[in-house]
Amino acid sequence: MTVLITGANGFVGAAVLRRLVAAGQAVRALVRPGSNRRNLAGLPVEIVEGDLLDSASRTRSVAGCSALFHVAADYRLWVRDPAPLYAANVEGTRGLLLAAGDAGVRRIVYTSSVAVLGHRPDGRPADETTGATLADMIGHYKRSKFLAEAAVSELVAKGLPVVTVNPSTPVGPGDVRPTPTGRLIVEAARGRVPAFVETGLNIVHVDDVAEGHWLAYGKGRVGERYVLGGDDMSLRQILTAIAWLTGRRPPTMALPHALVMPIAVMAEAWARLFGGEPFATVDGVRMARAAMFFSSAKAMAELGYRPRPAEQALRDAVAWFRANGYCN
Repeated sequence: MTVLITGANGFVGAAVLRRLVAAGQAVRALVRPGSNRRNLAGLPVEIVEGDLLDSASRTRSVAGCSALFHVAADYRLWVRDPAPLYAANVEGTRGLLLAAGDAGVRRIVYTSSVAVLGHRPDGRPADETTGATLADMIGHYKRSKFLAEAAVSELVAKGLPVVTVNPSTPVGPGDVRPTPTGRLIVEAARGRVPAFVETGLNIVHVDDVAEGHWLAYGKGRVGERYVLGGDDMSLRQILTAIAWLTGRRPPTMALPHALVMPIAVMAEAWARLFGGEPFATVDGVRMARAAMFFSSAKAMAELGYRPRPAEQALRDAVAWFRANGYCN
């Protein structure tokens, strides 16, 4: 039987696709017409063109499939118009999973995000049990993923066989776009990040996230969610590691959040007037006020998930960006 994957031409989706192919699965990929398919080159995958928001596309893509990996998402931390983001992440997810249920798909892995989890007041890493509300979500991307996961939970309660995974901050090869974290790595590798704010991220190799998807498919419990993370690192540690990998001096200047906020406001205003994406965003600065640290203990205990060290993930990311001309 065929396995359907959405978002296969994206960063995480392509890694999941490679893992499915390595496992000997017959894979079908739902991709939008005209989208960048660089990550699909040379892979034995059946391509179905369509759109998550189109009912006919959803029905056609899931027909005859035994499993679904719904990885696709509109991942933008700043948008002029948030309506398309909510449409794709919330309504697209709901419609696709309903179509999968109608088609008799027996197993669904839904890719959520640690963005929907809360923060512990004592600073300990958050996990699947760390509660949060919609009001806690900073920015439209986090809100849309929170609402999408709530929609998935409603469908599970109605009998849909969904296992949810919550990746942290993936880095590694294949970040074609690149993602916001990928852009940070590229700029740091080029020596263009002279300072930092005091914050932290949970860094994980994208191929380990893909392995976590496969493990969730085989061992995950329906209705449960699993954090797929790696190592907690301060932003200073991340930038120092990249500097060491590229032979540069690491930044030593820590900027207060209060100083960075007006810069983000001006960057967003410039983007609205002249186009493009701002190099700093108000929501990004607001999120940086709390370190985004997470525990993968549940996935390790129940799925056998074993991520490699974050330093290796950063090494592979820098090597890929260099080899593909991003750091020139």
